[in-house]
Amino acid sequence: MLVFRVDSMARATFSLLASFVFAGLTLLLVGLAYLGVLVILMMTMEMLIMVVFMIMYMMNPAGLQPMTMVHNRKASLAIATGTFAVLATGIFLIGWPASTEQPPPDPTRSLAEALMGPKMLVMIVLGLALFATIVATVVLSTHRGRYDRFGDRLDRTRPDDPVRGGVGR
Repeated sequence: MLVFRVDSMARATFSLLASFVFAGLTLLLVGLAYLGVLVILMMTMEMLIMVVFMIMYMMNPAGLQPMTMVHNRKASLAIATGTFAVLATGIFLIGWPASTEQPPPDPTRSLAEALMGPKMLVMIVLGLALFATIVATVVLSTHRGRYDRFGDRLDRTRPDDPVRGGVGR
């Protein structure tokens, strides 16, 4: 609800992050530790990256100036109310099946095998490749390194800072 109630993109992003964290906590509570931690970590990084890009590229600085997150309020409210009514009615009208099977001993592993099958190793390597790409992009996009202020002589007391106004000046 807060995603649509707050009046800035940055606040909406952090509200969405909170909902994903609560979804991950729900997974942790039902015993799916791997998936719960995965959802929390993945969504945290995704939302933080989204906020960083918002701050860099949005015309309104940091996405903090007031704006509306909903367009065509009356139609969207009618559609949302109708959808909720249909789904809530469906909960009570559908006969839910009763399960006679025992849950698997390791539900996380069973779910991973069902989702990925023999491609699990490929997905792990792909995840590492994506992480390496993100790190390499950040490293290559910075024009100044950590030691640019002192050059090759780190024993200087005063830096020869190529850009005035940095730390220590």
